[in-house]
Amino acid sequence: MSKIRVAVVFGGVSSEHDVSLVSATNVIENIPQDKYEVMCIGITKKGRWLYYPGDTAAIASGEWERDPDCISAVLSPDPLHGGFLLIENGEATVRKVDVVFPVLHGKNGEDGTIQGLMDLARIPYVGCGLLASASCMDKVHTHTVLDYNKIRTARWRMIGQRDLNRLDACCAQIGEELGYPLFVKPANCGSSIGINKATDAETLKDAVKIAFSHDNKVVIEEFIQGKELEVAVFGYDNPFASFVGEIEPCNDFYDYEAKYILGTSKLYIPARIDADSEKEIRETAVAAYKALGCKGLSRVDFFLKQDGTVILNEINTMPGFTPISMYPKLMENLGMSYSYLIDKLLEQAIENADRTY
Repeated sequence: MSKIRVAVVFGGVSSEHDVSLVSATNVIENIPQDKYEVMCIGITKKGRWLYYPGDTAAIASGEWERDPDCISAVLSPDPLHGGFLLIENGEATVRKVDVVFPVLHGKNGEDGTIQGLMDLARIPYVGCGLLASASCMDKVHTHTVLDYNKIRTARWRMIGQRDLNRLDACCAQIGEELGYPLFVKPANCGSSIGINKATDAETLKDAVKIAFSHDNKVVIEEFIQGKELEVAVFGYDNPFASFVGEIEPCNDFYDYEAKYILGTSKLYIPARIDADSEKEIRETAVAAYKALGCKGLSRVDFFLKQDGTVILNEINTMPGFTPISMYPKLMENLGMSYSYLIDKLLEQAIENADRTY
């Protein structure tokens, strides 16, 4: 029986490029080799797509893209090709694939862009589709959909580029309405990149300007004091939620440094919460997953206030697969090993492709 050919796509033009390399390394190393043939496609920070035939160990460090055996690659939107065009010495050869695992975080990978390309090519892929990916990536859309579905989030406001000429007035109004401190976020960024805490009007304006360097929309949210909790959701028609995990950040909040650099934040699985809160959070995670049209997998993040109020923070449609990432750890707690989880994600992507194409 021939093996299933899976293309693992990693890197990307994103502020989360380096995290993607680490995630992809772990995914590739844990794909069942007796069942799948792996094709590695890396995207450089400048946006060049390359077929990488070398050692997986060189991916995480970024050395992969200097391998002389790399070949230019293009994901063909033509369904007849069913995969990638490898271009070498002016000639193109077709390399068909059965399924794609886009281990891409942030912009140009988790925002619906590559999902749309794979939809055109009619190639099955792991994770959420175009609309769900875009809606979960854009915090304005996420808030809007969740508000409509009566799923509690932090009170929030948006500042667009057209508001920059009256930034002082906008910040004064938002500060009065939501109170300080506030969290300022680019609307379309992940891994807590570009997020800052504002304690007054001046720091709010500074934080807004920083956020605008990452996106053309900025979301400002009220500060929520509470436990930081995460849930892994898995599936299509009947998605289910893992038990709740808890994060004790080593920094003021769970920012990029706390997640990926310092490595000293504490994780608790299961979370140190009561049974009623656990039940509500798991049910809310699945409800939000369905409301936003997610499929395959997502990680849903929450705050639990001291009075027991559950606040949904965000949904991540391609969560990290690094050694310290919560999604695989939560699924492992349910008895799904790393290899088993990846196998099932690929299986369900292939099985459910017919309803999309």
